[in-house]
Parts: sequence; C-alpha cells; structure tokens
Amino acid sequence: MYSEKIRRMLDSQHISAGDAILFESDAHKVEGELMPKTEVGSPDTLVIKLENGYNVGVRCTDRSKIKLIKKGTGTPTFPTSETKQKAGLPNVTLIYIGGTIGSKIDYKTGGVHMLIKPGELLFEVPELADLANLEIRNPFSIDSADISYHEWQIVAKEIESAFARGARGVVITMGTDAMHYTSSALSFMLKNLNGPVVITGAQRSSDRGSSDAFFNLSCAVKVAAESDIGEVVVCMHSSSSDDACMLTRGTRARKMHTSRRDAFRPINDRPIAFIDEKLKIKYNAAYSKAVKRSDAKTSAETDFEPKVALIQSHPNFDPEVINFYVDRGYRGIIIQGTGLGNVPCSTAHNEMLWTSPITHAIKKGVVIGMTSQCLYGRVNSNVYRLLRLISGLGVVYCEDMTPETALVKLSWLLANHSTEEARRMLNRPIAMEIKERSEPDEFLV
Repeated sequence: MYSEKIRRMLDSQHISAGDAILFESDAHKVEGELMPKTEVGSPDTLVIKLENGYNVGVRCTDRSKIKLIKKGTGTPTFPTSETKQKAGLPNVTLIYIGGTIGSKIDYKTGGVHMLIKPGELLFEVPELADLANLEIRNPFSIDSADISYHEWQIVAKEIESAFARGARGVVITMGTDAMHYTSSALSFMLKNLNGPVVITGAQRSSDRGSSDAFFNLSCAVKVAAESDIGEVVVCMHSSSSDDACMLTRGTRARKMHTSRRDAFRPINDRPIAFIDEKLKIKYNAAYSKAVKRSDAKTSAETDFEPKVALIQSHPNFDPEVINFYVDRGYRGIIIQGTGLGNVPCSTAHNEMLWTSPITHAIKKGVVIGMTSQCLYGRVNSNVYRLLRLISGLGVVYCEDMTPETALVKLSWLLANHSTEEARRMLNRPIAMEIKERSEPDEFLV
C-alpha cells in the first residue's frame, strides 16, 4: 500500500490505479499510467507505467506534484464463466484450492499470482462444459508449500460430501510442490471411493503460451467423468509435449523436476493410464475399482498426528537430532537411509552412532520407519549385518514406499490406531503404497 502522504495526494484528485497522470518533482517529470503499489519497495515510491510499457518507480516527497490527465479503466479484470447444466452429462465436482493451474500475472508484483475466482479458470477452458456438469467448490486458496493436514482434512470432507451429493468423480486443482504429499494423505483418509479422485495442477501458469494447465485439467475432468477408478490419482503431463497426460497412483506419485511439464513420475509402480490428445483413456496397469454407492458410501477418516518427522541420514549427521524430536513429544520418525536402508552404526566416531538415539526413541514409544534416499527399489534389512542390527533395534523397514508416503501414512496410522498397531501396519499395504515385488520396468517409467 502507498504511504499516507501519497494516498492523500491521490485522493485529493480522485486518482486511482489505471489513471493517466503527470508526476513532477525537482528531479523528475514523468507521465504515464498509475500502477498499484508493489509489495516490495518503499511506500513513498510511486509506480508509473510509461508509454513504452516499462514501469518506473519515482520517489515522492513533500515538494512533488501529481496531476490527473485522464481517468482510466482501472486495472484489468479477468473474465469468468459460469457453469451450466447439460442433460446427459455426468456430474463432477471440481475442488479448487489454488496453485499455478489457476494463476495469472499479478500487476502488484509482476509475478505469478493465484486467481481468486475458479470461474476465471473455466473461462479459459470452455470445452470442460462438454465433458461434465461441473460443480465448483473453493474451500480455500493456498500455495501448495503452505498446505498442512488441516487443509487435507477440509478437502477430504469436501470429497466425502461431493460423492454423497451424487458426484460421478472429483477433480482437485492445486499447486504441484506438495501434490504428492496431498495425494498420499487423501489416499489413506478416504475409504470406499464411489468414483475417481483426480488431483491435477500445472507447472506453468495459464497465461503462458506453454501452459500445461488446460490439457491437464481437461484430462482430469475426463477421467473423473468416465473412469471406474476407485483411487486417488495424480493427472499430469507424461512428456514435455501435449501428446498425453499420465495417471499416477496417489501413494506412488512424486515430483521429480522443478519446472518440466512432465515433472511427476510413478515411483516403483507403473502408470495406471494415459489420456491422449483426443481425451481417450488408455489403461496401462491394474487399479482399484470404484465402490457402488449401493454397497458402501465414501467416507473420510481425517484424524491426523502432526508430530511425525522425516529426517535424512548423511555423512557428518548428528543423531542427537532424534533426541530433539523425542524430547518434544514426537510419536513417529521416518528415516531416509542410504541404499537398502542404512544409517551409521559402526563408525569409529561415537558421537555419530545412531544406535543409542534410536534405542532411546523406541523405548519412549516412538515408531521409527526406514525408507531409502534412492527412491526406486526397496529397503531390505536382511542383506547386510548392520541392516539386521538396525532392524533388531525395532526400526520398521518400509519396503518400497517413498519417504513422503511413509511420513503421511505413519501420521495417519498414529491418529487412528494404537502405537503398536501403527508399528505393525506401517510396512503392510493399505492404499497400494507397498507391493510384494518390484518389477524392473518400473524404474524411471
């Protein structure tokens, strides 16, 4: 927001953003369009868009003068599109919670900003109206990095309610950074899915020519409207081209690139399906089928234990970090070990040995799970002597689960089961997050 001094000068002439003005000071004379205050910089700096399109900032003092030249039309607004019901189309609920898929250039900062109204996104993808009757829900708008179990609980209840109202499927649009955490959480929270729950997003905002938002969203709605999948899945580009989207199981998805449009890959799993440029679904692997409403209704078990930590073993690591979590009442720890699930247990430097802190934590009732930094493949406590030692301390080896999925699973287990049940269930499959056997063709699919 501009300073009180500038706002008084603007208000005295009824000047607002978008108006053409003349700014004069002892050092400058600038004519152009008044822009909203940026979120950075001094509040005494006036931002003016020049005729050549560039923005400049000019320092406003008590000797400065601002004159209205011409009233403008204000800062641009983005058009919206309201959904209309069409006979014969399936009902799909779209839960919009923010992210790059619904973003635009923000005139305040010059950066990407989330759209406020879901209808702004629908205006950009009018073909959705021919795929399904969309019900738009917007419980909140949040950056993916800011999401927590509180928001997961809200979304899970929204999904439960959507199926109770008769939705054929549900689409969730969100940011991609924490998408794989969210897909895992919903996979454990939701029971007896009456249809697909499809999470999608975009790596590039909808106002960019290379945006993946429109194709991702169209594919996601198509799956929600037609598929008999009864799982939480992630729908994103399968390659950098616009030739197909890929459906990845929610407990197997992981973001593997910061900016590529095909950033999401299935870990230790095959893609469930591909959706081509004509929106034809081609199934590629087995999946859980949707439960008929007459047999069971979708329900959400949303209790969640937040005091679970994810730590990574690395050279020079101080295992006293484990005691830090124990002393603060944490109930679970997931370790990203090296290789098959290793941590330092035979080093000559006693202060770096993990055995004593792990033993102390387990005696205090903390559930400790072991995953691998390798991601692909599975941990195995039987191969080396030291791995057997670690397992013998009471550490649960989490098979072929990703670290993120193990974190979310343990948090959900500890909130819904006793500590001993959570320990016992951690390396047993609940939502297709563990497979008995790893296949060679699942590496870097």
